Amino acid sequence: MKTWLTTTALALSLAMPAIAQDYQPDPNAKAGGSIVITYKDDVATLDPAIGYDWQNWSMIKSIFDGLMDYAPGTTELRPGLAESYDISDDGQVFTFHLRPGVKFHNGREVTADDVKYSLDRVTNPATQSPGAGFFGSIKGYDEIASGASETLAGVTVVDPMTVQIELSRPDATFLHVMALNFASVVPQEAVEAAGADFGKQPVGTGAYSLAEWTIGQRLVFAKNADYWRDGVPYLDEIVFEVGQEPIVALLRLQNGEVDVPGDGIPPAKFQEVMADPEQAARVVEGGQLHTGYITMNVNTAPFDNVKVRQAVNMAINKDRIVQIINGRAVPANQPLPPSMPGYTEGYEGYAFDPEGAKTLLAEAGVGDGFETELYVMNTDPNPRIAQAIQQDLSAIGISAQIQSLAQANVIEAGGNGSAPMIWSGGMAWIADFPDPSNFYGPILGCAGAVQGGWNWSWYCNEDLDAKATEADSMADPSQAEARLKLWSDVYVGIMADAPWAPVFNEQRYTMKSARMGGADELYVDPVSIPVNYDYVYVTE
Repeated sequence: MKTWLTTTALALSLAMPAIAQDYQPDPNAKAGGSIVITYKDDVATLDPAIGYDWQNWSMIKSIFDGLMDYAPGTTELRPGLAESYDISDDGQVFTFHLRPGVKFHNGREVTADDVKYSLDRVTNPATQSPGAGFFGSIKGYDEIASGASETLAGVTVVDPMTVQIELSRPDATFLHVMALNFASVVPQEAVEAAGADFGKQPVGTGAYSLAEWTIGQRLVFAKNADYWRDGVPYLDEIVFEVGQEPIVALLRLQNGEVDVPGDGIPPAKFQEVMADPEQAARVVEGGQLHTGYITMNVNTAPFDNVKVRQAVNMAINKDRIVQIINGRAVPANQPLPPSMPGYTEGYEGYAFDPEGAKTLLAEAGVGDGFETELYVMNTDPNPRIAQAIQQDLSAIGISAQIQSLAQANVIEAGGNGSAPMIWSGGMAWIADFPDPSNFYGPILGCAGAVQGGWNWSWYCNEDLDAKATEADSMADPSQAEARLKLWSDVYVGIMADAPWAPVFNEQRYTMKSARMGGADELYVDPVSIPVNYDYVYVTE
């Protein structure tokens, strides 16, 4: 057995990811104060088993903790609720030793039973978690997913402070999975007391607790004075004001009434902001493992015909769409972004070719065109992007009626299969962790093609699923190159089937008020998207 403590900074054997030194509190930070964050839409849920959009992701991270975590502003793993852990020589048995004295917001101490309950809950089909498929390598996952069992056979409570997780196969991504929001530890009594409302009445162990939620108006997070990490959080309170148009939010930031516009800089104001030195100085830019794409529901005619899906790929003028967002992206030709391991260099994807697209539609038997619907989140610039897509589709005979809705409604339509096409902007995929597998399971794999899932194309290729499983079982360091080659083959195979039309890979831009402190990377945190609230502070 190999034991790894919180201070370990080694690359684990069996190709496990490196573990970061624990974060040291900022010596310049000032404790106390309150900040205001704005969003156009209300928050759908704060249940870590359910929440899966960029708006609620960092909120959930501030309310809950899992066994593993990431160093702030990085993609480097560090232990969370696990003080230490052991890994068997074959890489299939993980034994996590919990930190003593960690308490839920309701005052009860966390135990290994809570870890088991939380993993059983997130994988139980009744929970309808879009992240259930992440846990597919745990022994007993297939049985709980099919309803044959109510618990994961591979998760065992050794004693009140020790939980053992046995995998059915080596999994090179497992520690990353244990750092996902979906792996957050929740108290069974609070979940059962709230029932379906747990997402509105969350109880976790995180740096903040939910103090108020006035639907359609605001959420208030209060500092957890008993938080188990020393020195943080710095802020006493975070106020999330919802129902705020991004243009209004920017004006309020300029007037000193808002600290971070959660929806970012409105595209229509981007050039104006960047041209003003005082405002530009408060802009934070960061790279991201992101792809914006159009989904096509393969269960809905005529998108059940691969030639129709290929035609849509060929109809989209990606360069023009990039111009709509002021050049803050590069055209995409495959699901993976260029900075992601496994990206296929030299692959060109589908060229912009409207005439070729018309030929494919004719071959598919819909040469006269057809009518469909394109769902889109109603925050700018997404409706304008949808209009550009609509025009491109019209040029090849496809008449797409735009359904511009609140984010939660688009997510619901994708998850229940009622949306034939979705432009993913505002909800587009940003990697949960820096591994090619993360762009597959929840959004392109069979496990995500379920009610409430995020595979909005409802695409399921069992052969590619088998290759994906094989790739993630290649945990030996000597297999690293072969593993990435196999992932490349998976994504090239997906592009042949064309359930998506990848459009662009976007950079992130946000702003902060003059009084906000903390490193820039906390405001474009690659994991706590969009902001790592636990480590930011105010200077006045």
